[in-house]
Amino acid sequence: MAAEIEEAAFEAKVLKSPVPVLVDFFATWCGPCVAQGPILEKWASGHEGKVAVVKLNVDNAPNVASQFGIMSIPTLVLFKSGKEVARAVGLQQDKGLDALLAKAGG
Repeated sequence: MAAEIEEAAFEAKVLKSPVPVLVDFFATWCGPCVAQGPILEKWASGHEGKVAVVKLNVDNAPNVASQFGIMSIPTLVLFKSGKEVARAVGLQQDKGLDALLAKAGG
């Protein structure tokens, strides 16, 4: 399940997570972002325990979006041990999500 997090929780939930975290940088007004949601939810349910999946609304978290150079949405960024290890821009299907996870050794 992909839980939506607030900007204030980003460090604790993502950077300090003991497991890899896939962050979906999105906005509610973004059509491809809306389409990404169900794909990500289904994918996340099949990868529980391997990776945490969270959503971060860029309109509510402009500082984090800027910090990580998010220029287009949806952007999916995989973090492991507090560091970015992979990134994909645009709508991703299961195969693209699997490729991101593979870069974290999962």
